[in-house]
Amino acid sequence: MKMTKVVPFAMSALLLGGAIGAPTASANEGEAVVTNAETTEQQVQPTFIKVTGTVENVDVRENGTSYTVMDGDNTNIVIANKESFIFDNTGKEVKLQKGDKVSAYSYAKKPMLAIYPPQYNPEVIIVETEAMGSVEVDFFDKNLIDTDNNLKLNVGEDTKLVSASGKDVKLDDLKEQHLAVFYTIATMSIPAQTPPSKVIVLDTIEKEEPIEVDPEPTPEPAPSNPAVQEIIKKDFYEVEGTKMVPLRLIAEELGFKVEVTPKGAIISKGAVSYTITRGQKEYGYNKALRQFKVAPALLEAGKTYVPVELAEELMK
Repeated sequence: MKMTKVVPFAMSALLLGGAIGAPTASANEGEAVVTNAETTEQQVQPTFIKVTGTVENVDVRENGTSYTVMDGDNTNIVIANKESFIFDNTGKEVKLQKGDKVSAYSYAKKPMLAIYPPQYNPEVIIVETEAMGSVEVDFFDKNLIDTDNNLKLNVGEDTKLVSASGKDVKLDDLKEQHLAVFYTIATMSIPAQTPPSKVIVLDTIEKEEPIEVDPEPTPEPAPSNPAVQEIIKKDFYEVEGTKMVPLRLIAEELGFKVEVTPKGAIISKGAVSYTITRGQKEYGYNKALRQFKVAPALLEAGKTYVPVELAEELMK
């Protein structure tokens, strides 16, 4: 039996290859644990969707300001209002302007508008400057360690503590919370440790009102394609209760063209096109935006997996 190798969800290139396996998984805030009979490794899904790029256009509206953010050929719309936190990378409040290089952090479990290009209502927007300063926006556990074990906070008397809701904050209020952390130095240990200069408790994100999203198609009886069904039968994972199947193998079997992108793939046949991005539940269908229950992931070195519902849709 070939041993399957499980790799982190977020990787910068779509690799091509093959293996057979059927592991299972469970998940908590910001992570999913994937296991099989031979290995147990932790898969970390992002708690926040990070959008980066340069502000190319500013459109002031009655209920907020829309910023067009370009990163190469990728276009995203970032919408900010009076409730948005906008800082530079040192923790200083700033005004967002055309030409700024930004990183926008949106809570990953928050529904999105069904529109293209994607629109985000981020909790935190950071203007990247040349000044010394780093920012981490993530969920921190009871030991003040982030979800991927990269950063541990050593909060001191000089650390400024605030909250999105305006409540007074103490050290214990930071534990098991979503935080925006500003810092300048960190140790070389694993995890790195830092005395942050400023920490914001994002204690309002759970109260976001749901935004109407493009609903998934009404479930229909699964179509039958013997070759594809054989792939699904032999090569799948279960993540958070969802069966995940290999995207490229199935797409090419069904006659789709597969175009590799830096963060995923575009599959197309005739007038139908799907844009898949690893680590993001949102996916493009022609010019609309839909959502998976579980984000596509590189679960083996060389193979990106998607929820089986997409395979069933491609067979129609």
